[in-house]
Amino acid sequence: MSSAESRVCIIVPAYNEEVNIRPVIEDLRRCHPEFKIVVINDCSEDGTEKAVRELGQTVLNLPVNLGIGGAVQTGLKFARDNGYDIAVQFDGDGQHRAIEIERIITPVINGEADVVIGSRFLSPGNYKGSFSRRLGISVFRFVNSLMVGSRILDNTSGFRAYNRDAISFLARIYPQDYPEPEAVIELHRNRFSIMEVPVVMRERTGGKSSIGVFGSIYYMIKVLLGIMIAFSRKPIPREEPEDG
Repeated sequence: MSSAESRVCIIVPAYNEEVNIRPVIEDLRRCHPEFKIVVINDCSEDGTEKAVRELGQTVLNLPVNLGIGGAVQTGLKFARDNGYDIAVQFDGDGQHRAIEIERIITPVINGEADVVIGSRFLSPGNYKGSFSRRLGISVFRFVNSLMVGSRILDNTSGFRAYNRDAISFLARIYPQDYPEPEAVIELHRNRFSIMEVPVVMRERTGGKSSIGVFGSIYYMIKVLLGIMIAFSRKPIPREEPEDG
């Protein structure tokens, strides 16, 4: 199956991304007009929804702010319920590049992995971020690598591709708040194969990140606790039990 034959859904979680969402959608449409784009508007207080509708794209409005975890899970439920073969998580802040989507979906299409993570760190010198962010990423890399028994360089990347099985699983069970590192644990413990491929990400071009310096420290502590809890739980069945 090629990318042209696969039904692909691009999930774009967005919170107050009025400045960035239009160029994000235009980039996606220019590179992949054949893919479905669904924007999950996480109770934005700006013109995010209006911008998406003006471009004629599907927008799902959450009634309350659920955070990135709830937004992504909503998109995965949409992909599952509408029978998509592949779902791509693609941030609404303009840091991801639509031209790189082919790179992360190809291993999924070829059956090489259930989940593919677009990694900023497979190419040396690719990522420049604040000290607190780089410290948090390094901590998650160390802890997650110990727990899953293999080295995942970019546990916090929000640029990911999922096959049907992973879509179905994560539509039911998806970590909340800041979920990416914890999702790696859950996927590994439930025997999903995970691969990283190198991608180049842009710096945020507009708007404001929801995580500042103190937020980064809080994020790191909270996610580490979440990782510990996820690792201590019994694996969750990959399939929902049938009634009766």
